[in-house]
Amino acid sequence: MIDWRAYLRHLDYALLLTTVGLVAYGITMVYFASRSDIDGAPLYYVRQQLIAVGAGVIGAVVASVLDYELYRRFQWLLYAVAVFIVVAVLPLGEEVNGATRWIDLGFTRFQPSSAAVLLLALSIGAFLSDRMEMLGSKAVTVIVLVMAAVPAFFVYREPDFGSAMVIVVLALGMLFFYGAPWTHFAVLAAAGVAAFVVALKVLPLVGIELIHQYQLDRLFVFVDPGSDASGAGYNVIQSMIAVGSGALTGRGDGATQTTLDFLPEHHTDFIFAVISERNGFLGASILLVLYALFIWRALRIAVLARDMYGSILAGGIAVAVLFQVFVNIGMTIGIMPVTGIPLPFISYGGTAMIAFLLFVGLLQAIHLRATITPEGRRRLGQ
Repeated sequence: MIDWRAYLRHLDYALLLTTVGLVAYGITMVYFASRSDIDGAPLYYVRQQLIAVGAGVIGAVVASVLDYELYRRFQWLLYAVAVFIVVAVLPLGEEVNGATRWIDLGFTRFQPSSAAVLLLALSIGAFLSDRMEMLGSKAVTVIVLVMAAVPAFFVYREPDFGSAMVIVVLALGMLFFYGAPWTHFAVLAAAGVAAFVVALKVLPLVGIELIHQYQLDRLFVFVDPGSDASGAGYNVIQSMIAVGSGALTGRGDGATQTTLDFLPEHHTDFIFAVISERNGFLGASILLVLYALFIWRALRIAVLARDMYGSILAGGIAVAVLFQVFVNIGMTIGIMPVTGIPLPFISYGGTAMIAFLLFVGLLQAIHLRATITPEGRRRLGQ
């Protein structure tokens, strides 16, 4: 029987309120970004997002109530499901703008890569926490990288380079909180650079093209957006114009980059540009403060977790969210290549929103198990 009084007393309310602030900010900005996209239906995207939020909140409550140790028992099943859904999207998925990233379920669309990140966090975290006696082992690092590389490869083939990178970074973050030696990360960095050079220069010579032309174009315009201002560089240029025109306090309804549809993907990938143009530097800063609070609480939970599984899982969540925030905002202001990574809790997207809220539920579960027992309260000085 659940002791709801103890549950409510020991929730991490700072994390909860930060999440509420992020979700509310996101829904508000989705409305302003999309209200003129569909004639006669200004609330269409907001309604869809609210449905996802409702489902995510229910899932988060369930996840927070369950003991996260349960997932350790099913780690390989969770991993198998993660691989299965990212493989299944290739033959079964719906192609949109040249990419096959969604499965049409009839009543909604499902993005397997977002769900896979959640499942991989649970399974990789369990794998590592079961092998603390092997800390420092090269074999553990290699196995974790293979576990991440398999689904990441299929996600990349959709093609979705951004989500593939999130999977890899999640695995690296979990290895860090596991305590893998720095030498492992140095070797991985060198191997990553070598693999990129081989994929870019060597494999095309034998007819294998792992890097698509549009991805190369994005790299070129990252270096010089003006080199293809009306093509691959158009999104970045319009985004930077929107960010710059917001100045200190924003342009409100005079945000022409958004209202006149100069800014593409304004309610999804480039919603930070909408925030910056409409609300200015101050509005963007409020969002960054909320993200900083979220990451702080997640890292605090990682440090105070009752066991290594909770610590590795919370740390991996913090790294994955931070990476997506950094890359999304970075591509919006031109310091990162365009990858299509959504802005957590803010960008329109049902599967991603549910996954992020489930992350919050898992963080609360880890926090509750660390504080709800007398031992946990003594350890925290409560």
